[in-house]
Amino acid sequence: MLMKEVRDIISSSKATGWVLEPEAKRLFSFLGLDVPRFVWAKKVEEAIQFAEEIGYPVVGKVVSPKLVHKSDKNGVEIGIDNDERLKEAFRRFSQIDGFAGMLVEEMISGIELIVGAKVDDQFGPVVLLGMGGTGVEIYKDVTLRMAPLALKDIESMIRCLKAHSLLEGYRGSKPVNLDELNRLLKTFSDFAMDLESLFESIDLNPVICSPKRCVIADARIMLRQ
Repeated sequence: MLMKEVRDIISSSKATGWVLEPEAKRLFSFLGLDVPRFVWAKKVEEAIQFAEEIGYPVVGKVVSPKLVHKSDKNGVEIGIDNDERLKEAFRRFSQIDGFAGMLVEEMISGIELIVGAKVDDQFGPVVLLGMGGTGVEIYKDVTLRMAPLALKDIESMIRCLKAHSLLEGYRGSKPVNLDELNRLLKTFSDFAMDLESLFESIDLNPVICSPKRCVIADARIMLRQ
C-alpha cells in the first residue's frame, strides 16, 4: 500500500506525465531509501546557500517538466567547486525550455549501477539490475527478474552480472554494502508492485554503491497516460 506522501507526489505529477527528479528523490526518501542531500533551488541564492552549507564540490542539474533526458541539453554539471561556477551553471540552465529551478546535491563516489522496472503485459512488473552510469549502453551488463523479489532472487541477480566481482571486492578493494543493495532492491521491487497500475517505467541511474552506502543519485518515474 502506497503511503499518503507517495500518492500525493504521484497525483501531482500526472499533468506532466512523469515525476520530476527532486520529487522522485523525495518519494524514495519517504520509502526509506538513501538519496543525496539536495535542494531544489528556484533562485541562485538558494543554490549558493545550500552548497556552502554542505560544502563544495556539488552536482548541479536542471529541473524542467519539458526535459526528460537532461544530458540531451547539457543539463547536468558535476564537480562545481565554487560560487561563481554555480552561478554560471544556474544562468545556463535558466535558458533551457521549461526551466523550473536547479537541483543542487552532494557528490557521491562509488560503483555506478542501474536499477529499473517496467510492466510486462504478461508477467507484470519486471526489475532490472545492471552496471550503470553513462556506460550502461556500452557494457550491456544487466539482469532481469519478475517482481516481487525475494532475497534469493536478489543474490542471483548480483551473481549473474559479469562485473559482480567489482561489487563483492576485487583485487583488494572493499566490497560495496551488499546489505544496503539488497534492501534497496527489495524496497524498489515492492514499490513497483504497489505502483503497477500507475507507471510505465522507473529508472534509477546511477545508483552509487560504496562500502557504506547505496545512494539513488538520479531517478525518473514515467507514469501511464
